[in-house]
Amino acid sequence: MWVALSYACWGISIVLALWMLYDWFKVDTTFSEEVLTSSREGELEATSEKHRI
Repeated sequence: MWVALSYACWGISIVLALWMLYDWFKVDTTFSEEVLTSSREGELEATSEKHRI
């Protein structure tokens, strides 16, 4: 039973690693370096959040 569980864990790890590589390639080919390194998202959050003290 432990051997089967070990193989299942290795299988899940391989699937997750392949999914991360696919997502990395997809994002890298979809967006430019300028978009990926911009901080526009942080600026939008900072202007939309209102904190009361």
